[in-house]
Amino acid sequence: MTLKQLENLIEIDQDVTDDAYGTYYDKRTIEQLLDNGLILLDKPPGPTSHETVAWTKRILKLEKIGHSGTLDPQVSGVLPLGLGEATKALGVLLYGPKEYHALGRLHSLPSKEKLSEIIQMFTGELFQKPPQRSAVVRQTRTRTIYELEVIEQKERLLLTRILCEAGTYIRKLYYDIGEVLGPGATMVELRRSRVDQFHEKDGLVTLHELADAFAIWEEKKDDTKLMQMIKPVEFALSELKSVVIRDSAVDAMCHGAQLAIPGILQISSHLKAGDIVGIYTQKGEAVALAESTMDEEEIRDVTKGYAFVTKRIIMAPNTYPKKWRTKPTAPKD
Repeated sequence: MTLKQLENLIEIDQDVTDDAYGTYYDKRTIEQLLDNGLILLDKPPGPTSHETVAWTKRILKLEKIGHSGTLDPQVSGVLPLGLGEATKALGVLLYGPKEYHALGRLHSLPSKEKLSEIIQMFTGELFQKPPQRSAVVRQTRTRTIYELEVIEQKERLLLTRILCEAGTYIRKLYYDIGEVLGPGATMVELRRSRVDQFHEKDGLVTLHELADAFAIWEEKKDDTKLMQMIKPVEFALSELKSVVIRDSAVDAMCHGAQLAIPGILQISSHLKAGDIVGIYTQKGEAVALAESTMDEEEIRDVTKGYAFVTKRIIMAPNTYPKKWRTKPTAPKD
């Protein structure tokens, strides 16, 4: 759990965590981060996202790595990678906004006034049909362009910044702009500069840098560089509202139990029914993703029942001791 998430937590009850179990999220060892960490990779142009993940697996000697949001082979930029158990948390990034910087070529040279007018037309909700060579069904759908800005123009070359809804096809956006202009337009280069809350200015890692840092750790037992490259998985959930639970509730959730009111210690302010939240231990470790079934006021007023429906378990079972009981089976006749 990040400092930002700790700021607006409302105390429901108090308890003490047992330091014999779990690890404070910002005190993990490099071995723990390699099994439950997040890397903001700077994907190079050329390989597919799948190939990039395969190379990262070989570099870090890991069997399980996942990525958030596929990039086409020639597209570079932010590609968040989840290591080990952290792959379970990547889903929250798939639906956040994406930012791209695109270089395109106009097939004619419009006036600045006409270009500005047309650019404004492509801000807001648009209809898009995926291109023929795409990984999804080619059905017309709506996508939202939050911001579309011309950064620089040199004759018919146009550099733009696009902040858009996930699933927007930037190549198709340029094609459609060209259709409105008349003679057409073609995207030349594309770079993703943001995925949800992660920006390229946050410090991306190249494959070469990752390989060097891992080799230094393996050969010299110096994890300084590698520690700087791997973030705790909790950073992927930093935009969500938060719930802190007792140690005694952790393993029950990891085995599929729903979170009951008595297990809750703190919640984010202004929590509403339907909000997706991150469930955390008192040490700030991500336990699960869940959907709230109650508002903040209801959770504070009631003493029993279930306030959240679990959507995704992140923490491995048995990280914390079992402190829950199963119902006894009825004796046989």
